[in-house]
Amino acid sequence: MASLLPLLCLCVAAAHLAGARDAFPTEGPTGTAWEFHGQSPPSGQPSPALDNWEEASEWTSWFNVDHPGGDGDFESLAAIRFYYGPARVCPQPLALEARTTDWALPATVGERVHLNPTRGFWCLNREQPRGRRCSNYHVRFRCPLEAAWGTWGPWGPCSGSCGPGRRSRRRSCPVEDKCPGRPLEAQKCVRPQCPGCNPDTCGCPNHVLLGVVVTPSGRPLSGARVFLQGWPGTVATSNAHGNFRVPGICASSQANISAQVDGFSAGMAQAQANGSVSAVVTVVLKKLEKPYLMKHPESRVREAGQNVTFCCKASGTPTPKKYSWFHNGTLLNRRELRYGAQLELRGLRPDQAGTYHCKAWNDAGTIRSAAAWLTVLAPGQPACDPQPLEHLIKLPDDCGQPDGSPAYLDVGRCPDVRCPGPMVSGPRCGDTSTRCCSVRRLQSQAVRCSGYVLPVKVVAECGCQKCLPSRALVRGRVVAADSGEPLRFARILRGREPIGFTSYQGDFTIEAPPSPERLVLTFLDPSGEFVDAVRVLPFDPWGTGVYHEVKAMRKRVPVILDASQSNRIPLGELRDESPMGELVLPPGAFRFANGRPYLGAVEARVTFVDPRDLASVAAAPSDLLFLDHDGELTPLRTYGMFSVDLRATSSGEQLQAGPLAVRVAAGQIHMAGHAEALRLWSLDPSTGLWEEEGRFQREAPTGPRVRREERVFLVGNVEVRERRLFNLDVPERHRCFVKVRVYANDKFTPSEQVEGAVVTLVNLEPAPGFSANPRAWGRFDSAVTGPNGACLPAFCHEEQPDAYTALVTATLGGEELEPVPSRPRPLPAAVGVTQPYLDRLDYRRTDHEDPAFKRNGFRINMAKPRPGNPAEARGPVYPWRSLRECQEAPLTDSHFRFARVEADRYEYNVVPFREGAPASWTSDFLAWWPNPQEFRACFLKVRIQGPQEYMVRAHSAGGSHPRTQGQLYGLRDARSVRDPQQPSTSAACVEFKCSGMLFDQQLADRTLVTITPQGSCRRTAINTLLRDYLARHPPPALTDDPIAFSMLAPLDPLGHNYGVYTVTDQSPRLAKEIAIGRCFDGSSDGFSREMKADAGTAVTFQCQEPPTGRPSLFQRLLESPASALGDIRREMGEVARAQARANGPLRTRRGRAWQ
Repeated sequence: MASLLPLLCLCVAAAHLAGARDAFPTEGPTGTAWEFHGQSPPSGQPSPALDNWEEASEWTSWFNVDHPGGDGDFESLAAIRFYYGPARVCPQPLALEARTTDWALPATVGERVHLNPTRGFWCLNREQPRGRRCSNYHVRFRCPLEAAWGTWGPWGPCSGSCGPGRRSRRRSCPVEDKCPGRPLEAQKCVRPQCPGCNPDTCGCPNHVLLGVVVTPSGRPLSGARVFLQGWPGTVATSNAHGNFRVPGICASSQANISAQVDGFSAGMAQAQANGSVSAVVTVVLKKLEKPYLMKHPESRVREAGQNVTFCCKASGTPTPKKYSWFHNGTLLNRRELRYGAQLELRGLRPDQAGTYHCKAWNDAGTIRSAAAWLTVLAPGQPACDPQPLEHLIKLPDDCGQPDGSPAYLDVGRCPDVRCPGPMVSGPRCGDTSTRCCSVRRLQSQAVRCSGYVLPVKVVAECGCQKCLPSRALVRGRVVAADSGEPLRFARILRGREPIGFTSYQGDFTIEAPPSPERLVLTFLDPSGEFVDAVRVLPFDPWGTGVYHEVKAMRKRVPVILDASQSNRIPLGELRDESPMGELVLPPGAFRFANGRPYLGAVEARVTFVDPRDLASVAAAPSDLLFLDHDGELTPLRTYGMFSVDLRATSSGEQLQAGPLAVRVAAGQIHMAGHAEALRLWSLDPSTGLWEEEGRFQREAPTGPRVRREERVFLVGNVEVRERRLFNLDVPERHRCFVKVRVYANDKFTPSEQVEGAVVTLVNLEPAPGFSANPRAWGRFDSAVTGPNGACLPAFCHEEQPDAYTALVTATLGGEELEPVPSRPRPLPAAVGVTQPYLDRLDYRRTDHEDPAFKRNGFRINMAKPRPGNPAEARGPVYPWRSLRECQEAPLTDSHFRFARVEADRYEYNVVPFREGAPASWTSDFLAWWPNPQEFRACFLKVRIQGPQEYMVRAHSAGGSHPRTQGQLYGLRDARSVRDPQQPSTSAACVEFKCSGMLFDQQLADRTLVTITPQGSCRRTAINTLLRDYLARHPPPALTDDPIAFSMLAPLDPLGHNYGVYTVTDQSPRLAKEIAIGRCFDGSSDGFSREMKADAGTAVTFQCQEPPTGRPSLFQRLLESPASALGDIRREMGEVARAQARANGPLRTRRGRAWQ
């Protein structure tokens, strides 16, 4: 059966494409067929009638999901949305454009194609001229820009003549049916009270009202208080089955009946007659849900005198209606500003600058938003300084200083600040024309290096320009925590909304919404073998891509319970350890979702996340936060989490149960005061927040005497209903923040900070006297590094430095990063923390005690800074209320550091671009990344046979575009990595600039790529498929030089069979990391950090050590290129002639001798 799974998955993928093919007719009135005979438009020009648009619109990026074969080439809109995500194409595209992968129009190649913007593109082989088949096409769509509503009109009159009513108001959209949302808004209003339905006005002594109070799932609610509109007090109370009876209510009165019960929101329904003397009503009550913010206020920049609008939006049950706004922590006057969910400030003054946040209320509680910053510029004050800031880049090694030290060049950068938007007439929650401080003008310079001149463009002037749209992208992979196998086709929910599935390899790509601070995802395993993985994934709202690996926890082996008997299930079964506690299920505790009792056999799977096992932290759900009484997110310290899956063995139907007893061994809780503060929590999967279910109490002794060796238990109760994840937690008040930065290498240059790295901090509970030997973990947090690093929450203690310890790790695109070493003693200048605070923190890298351990993290004592101590006032640990100081700390303040392990990689771009700051992109023909919305990374795998590891350089220059031909795009150096299975073989994954359209999207360029290894090397083999492909797609590049390999890079994403690895992503760093992982693995869909040198290579070189005293080939080329090339050609000629005499000529498939 297992062997059928790959075939089944391939069939699922094929079904999407096959379904798309079946949906396309050969001809039809809804599709446009293009057939060209005679004169055709010039190559490289847009398709006819695609440039003149009356309404505001823009093109999407290019998509290609199908390769021509069988009946032709099919690019269906349904398949594009399936593979690229539904958000990548608007719901109603205006038009579609198609080009071949050589960027030619259908007219140019003389092919008949069909285009329909609502269905896609198709090309049929049978419709083409004789002897011709459809080319490989990619397509893009024209989508309308989002229009903005006008201001709301006045409120209309209240409906009805008495009692409750409704009133409404309208707004207009400049483009009909194009604005998001509704044109009509309604709210409740009240007129004078109507005469109530009472025994004097509508009483019917012989009539009766029969009702029931239930939950949305149909479970009856007992003890509900029932009210009749217009009648004083309670008229009935529901019984154990949720039923109630009210006599004297006229059957035809259509009375409004409401009900209330603790823990649920009030509900109302209208009675309906079901006979001449009786009426029935069903009142549905939803469980109270605390407010959860769907939209936070966003920071704004304005000039004095302009207006600004901040917006909040909260969900919950009931829906929050009350909002309050605060400026710098002070409550604003509601009556004066007349605010609700929106706060509008008109005619801004400088004193109104600062922070703004909102609070939302409902019957269940309150929530506080994140703070938004308002910057108010004085008249004439520039938001963007035209003088660029310093930004140093490292030049190639052969452009270094005379003393051998590396050389750096200041290429400048523009500050990452927003500019004020234009004056608008009405309130708007979003700045539709947001402007940013970005590059206005570049200046060309030249740097003299050894034997050549290096071109470079530096920032000459900054200015306010339209911001590039930022998309917060999260990519990752879901795997089993115990085996690493991928979770294939797992359903993905964002909150309660289904948004897609994982791939066959468990991969996923999610675009985070623009406003929420938290991205809450749930991964549902279709096989039912894994616990629902609820994760809160940090992301970068400014657009830097982030990669996460999600570990799914396998459910425990089921046990069969007798529903009529008492059952006990242990919580925690570590070897040589007693259980943390147990779950007690009394007889008769099971029922169906509608409340009907169940008395048969029960299949129970209770899976426990044991914090005494440090490896279990990777599979723990959510992020251990809850909402306190002030509406602030507050951390929890866990003593274990468990999921409960109960099913009827006969039907497999999911069961509910309760009340169940949770018994926790008090001896397992070591922290002072935690046994008294322990509570039971359940997880709301839609918000990722934990909500309190109840408290624990010490179990009273059951016998006359209790032996001293008997265990003492804390007991709490829980109901297993819709929620299935529970937590044994203690709210913790000793809180701090830890400052961490990530750098491109271990030189820790300020300009080489890395954004988009995921830093994780795990709080540990140390065993007494052994701070480096933790007894258990207590919580975990993750954050994404931005332009100024990351601040991670943690537990800390001021008086006892080792009361809490922390383990900190960092990854980038799945790659583990290295912290600064601590052996034999940590150096303050390297670690980034000054003395004596460093000693108090007791910094230790994970390999401190044993060099054989992995060097992927460090441990510290969480010593809270002491007030009045200047040595501890500037990081790296900050008090809880000093988050802003941590976030804005300058580079000179203390912080912990990580660096990339692969320091032997070098990148140089002629046009500078900071991959972590999308706003630094510049529209220049020599830009390495021509499209700031979609980044395509290309790598070539170079195999090297030699006694050591070698540096390999890729030189990328313009190849076929008239504006860039012969001009340098950039350089890439990568050191080869040794294959652990072959001591004398290594391989390098070298990046080159992808071929394709340049920034103007008018004409494609095939990049001229030259690969040159350092040392005495000669080319011995070229991938056969790659060589044949390049021969079929002229013009060829000169490849006669045996010391290098040159090619005009292909436009097609060829794949591992050619030794070429191409990944397209909305984040340049993620695209590169994924491509490198595939290149190491030698596959088009795998991922590895262990080099497989023989798999998927493009070109092979053989290298040897030069004689003692003789400079390397790389150095000889730099110092005297002509002489070195002459020597090499002479040596290679001698070798070739010797091989020819010994073996005869080697024939190619075309019969030509290859020498």
